[in-house]
Amino acid sequence: MKFILTVLFAACLIFSPLAQAAATGEHGMVVTAQHLATQTGVDVLKRGGNAVDAAVAVGYALAVTYPAAGNLGGGGFMTIVLADGRKTFIDFREKAPLAATARMYLDADGNVIKGASTLGHLAVAVPGTVAGLETAREKYGTMRRAELIAPAIRHAREGFILDAGDVRMFNYASVALSKDPASAAIFLNHGEAFRAGDKLVQKDLADTLQRISRHGVDGFYKGSVAAALVASSQAGGGILTQADLDQYAVREFAPIECNYRGHEIISAPPPSSGGVTLCEMLNVLEGYPLRDWGYRSARAVQVQIETMRHAYADRNRYLGDPDFVNNPLDRLLSKDYAAEVRAQIAPDKAGVSADMGTPAQEGSNTTHYSIIDQWGNAVSVTYTLNGWFGAKVTAGGTGVLLNNEMDDFTAKPGVPNQFGLVQDEPNEIAPGKRPLSSMSPTVVMKNGKPMLILGTPGGSRIITMTLLTMLNVIDYGMDIQSAVDAPRFHQQWLPEATGLEPDAISADVRATLEGYGQQFTERQPSGHMAVILVEEGRYPGANDERNGTGLALGY
Repeated sequence: MKFILTVLFAACLIFSPLAQAAATGEHGMVVTAQHLATQTGVDVLKRGGNAVDAAVAVGYALAVTYPAAGNLGGGGFMTIVLADGRKTFIDFREKAPLAATARMYLDADGNVIKGASTLGHLAVAVPGTVAGLETAREKYGTMRRAELIAPAIRHAREGFILDAGDVRMFNYASVALSKDPASAAIFLNHGEAFRAGDKLVQKDLADTLQRISRHGVDGFYKGSVAAALVASSQAGGGILTQADLDQYAVREFAPIECNYRGHEIISAPPPSSGGVTLCEMLNVLEGYPLRDWGYRSARAVQVQIETMRHAYADRNRYLGDPDFVNNPLDRLLSKDYAAEVRAQIAPDKAGVSADMGTPAQEGSNTTHYSIIDQWGNAVSVTYTLNGWFGAKVTAGGTGVLLNNEMDDFTAKPGVPNQFGLVQDEPNEIAPGKRPLSSMSPTVVMKNGKPMLILGTPGGSRIITMTLLTMLNVIDYGMDIQSAVDAPRFHQQWLPEATGLEPDAISADVRATLEGYGQQFTERQPSGHMAVILVEEGRYPGANDERNGTGLALGY
C-alpha cells in the first residue's frame, strides 16, 4: 500500500491533468511520430499484413511525412521478435564512404573544423534505409513491395496538409535549408516558411519512390537515382561514389539479450551501443531495491545517476563497429561486472567522471516507431538522418534529404561532437565503417511473449529514456502513458552535470543530491518515446506528446 501511495502521489505532482490516455487496440497497434504514417501502418495490419509489413510501409511513409528524421537518405536499426520465437536484429546503419579518412574533419593544425561533419555533402555517409527496409520485407514480410510503398508515393505526389507540429519541424531548420537550392525548393513555400494548412508536395521524391517500387534496392542504389546522389555529392564537395552505393550491404545479427527482474530484454547490438549500455545499467540496478526506496527518492536517483555515469564511460571507451572493433560484450554484460560497478557507487557521494578513464555525441533528431500485429509479431524500429534534416542538403532531382551521420564518428578522440559526446578510438573514422549509435529499438519479453515494444529518438539520451520508461513500468508499476509522460533525467559521463526535465526530481531530493556532490543542468532536449504494452486481449499504445506530433492507433 505504501508503494502504491508513493507512486500515486508522485504522479499527482508530475503529470499534467491534460495528459493523453493511452490508445488501445484489440488486434494490433502502431505508434509513430507522424499521424499519416501511423494510419499507413494500421491500414497494412487491417489488410492482413504482419508487423514487418507495417514497419516497412511506415518507414517509407515517414520519409515523406516526417522528413526531419524519416528518410531514404539515412539509416537505422530494426529489432524483430516473431510470434514463433525467432528474434533478430537488422542493421541498416550508414557507412563511411570508401574515401573517408580518420583526419578528414581536422585542419592542418589537427583541430576539428567546425561544421565540416554536420553540414553539407562532406558530412554524408552511405545511406542504408532502402536496403534495410527491403531486406526486412523480403525475409520476414508477407506483402508485395508495391502495396507497401504506394501510400508514401501518394502522399509525396499528391501532397499532404501540414499541421502545427509539421510546421514547427520545417521552421526549425528553414534558415539552413534555404542555403541549399534543392532543399529550399521543397521545404520552403516559394522562399517563405510553411504555415499550418499549407500542402507539401514532393514530386521528385514520389518519382524516386516509384523507381524503388518497380526495381527494389536497384531503384535507389543504381540507375538514375544513384547517379543523382553521386553527382550531387561531387558538386557539393562530398566524396560519395557509385562504388560506395554498390558495396553497401545490410547486416543481420543476433540481438543483445539480458534479464531484469524476470523480464527478458531484446535490444540492439553494436554498432549500436544501445543494447549493451541498457543491459549494463539494468544489471547494475537489479541489485538495488528501487521499488522499496520509492519513485525518485534521493537514494534511487543517486544510484541511477551513478549507474548511467559508469555505463556511458564504458560505452564511449570500448564500443564500435564489430567489423573493426573487438567489443568486450561478455564482460560488459556479465552480472559479475555489474557487481563490480555497484561496489564503486557510493550511496551519498557523486562519482567523478574524469576518474573513470579517457573520455564520446550523436544526432538527437532520429525517429522511432513500434508495431505489434494480431499474431503477436513485434517490431521496434529506430532510423535517422542524425541531425534535424540531416546535412541540410538534398540530392538534386531525387527529393532525397541526406544524412550527416559522419558526425557520429570520433572526429578527434576526446573532442565532443555536435551533441556533447566525447568518444574514443574504437569509433574513429575508417572507410566502410559504421559509426557508433545510441539507437535502442527494444522489445521486453515476459514469460516468452512480448510485453513492451519501445524506443525513442534523442541521440545519446535514447538509452536513458528507454531505461527510465522500463523502470517506470517494471519497478514502479505505472500505466504505459504515465511511464512515457514522466519527467526524465540523463547522465552520460561527460559533461559532468546530469540533465533534468522540469519536475524530474523534487527540490528536496535535488538539494540532498547536490549535498552528495551531484551537479545538474536544466538543458534536457525532449525525446519522442513510442511504446506499446501487451496485455491480455489488448494492446495499449503510448505516444510521447513532448514534441506535439505523432499518433498511437490500434484496431
